[in-house]
Parts: sequence; C-alpha cells; structure tokens
Amino acid sequence: MTDTETATVGGGCFWCVEAAFKELDGVESVTSGYAGGHADDPTYREVCSGNTGHAEVVQVEYDPGALSYEDILEIFFTVHDPTQLNRQGPDVGSQYRSIVLYHDDEQRQVVENYVVALDEEGGYDDDVVTEIEPLETFYRAEEKHQDYFEKNPADAYCTMHAQPKVEKVRERFREKVKA
Repeated sequence: MTDTETATVGGGCFWCVEAAFKELDGVESVTSGYAGGHADDPTYREVCSGNTGHAEVVQVEYDPGALSYEDILEIFFTVHDPTQLNRQGPDVGSQYRSIVLYHDDEQRQVVENYVVALDEEGGYDDDVVTEIEPLETFYRAEEKHQDYFEKNPADAYCTMHAQPKVEKVRERFREKVKA
C-alpha cells in the first residue's frame, strides 16, 4: 500500500462528487459524509434540514504519486459550479455549498492560491464563492449513501446529475481515468 493523502471537498450532492472522483487512477477510496457544521454525528435527514451547518462532502484518499492536490482541486472545480452560493443544480441549501476543508497549512495555501487564480483567469461569469475552512471533524454518511451511483445507476437523479459529471471527468481527464 502506498502512502496516501486525503482531500475533503463538497460541491453539491455527495453522490455526484463521489462518482466523479471514483473514476480516477490514483484514487484509493472516496467516502461520502458531512463536515463544516456544528452538530455531532449528524444523520442525512438532519443535514438535509439545513440546521446542522454541515455540508455534504466527500473524502478522497489518493496516491500523491499519481495525482497531486492541485489535480484534485482541478477536478473538483470542473465537476461543480463554484459560483453558486448554497446550491448546485436542483439542490438548494447550505448543505450543498461549495467548500474545501483543508487538512494542513500546505493544503490551505494551495487551495487559497487556486481560488485566487480561478477568479483572476475570469473563467466564470461570477466570483468563486467556495468556502475554505480547516477540517475539524468528518462524519461518514450512512452506508446507503456510500457508492450510491454505483449501486443505483438507473436512479433518475443519478442519470440526470451524477452521470454527466462522470462523463465530464472521463472526457476532460482522459489520461487520469482508470483503465
């Protein structure tokens, strides 16, 4: 087993973000969960209420020899719209906000610089509203939410929202996709 690193990001529904990252060579695991809030060990229903302060996030465990943290950020910012405040597509509420939860000062510096560069490049019509915060606690989501897209590929939500993100990763990051 290689030494891995972990990135924690949220960009809307965790089913979609998880499915996109699972496509990549060098990704050892992707775990859906909750972070960035104030409630201890919240449930999906509690997070969906918007009252816990948590966002739906994924933890990506990856091999830094195959993918860099910058690669993780590039993919993350490609598969969601970081200019939408507290929403992604049909999902509305602070639990669907764009957020990067850094694990150390190096990740903090890299993501802060990355967001500044995104805004300076002007690739978006609006400013990037992605929150950048230290990861305090990650709560693993219930088992039914793990590998949701893999388990439910015909689910209408998945075909409309997760599948396009997976296809975008396969097309845009062809050289990084698992064979």
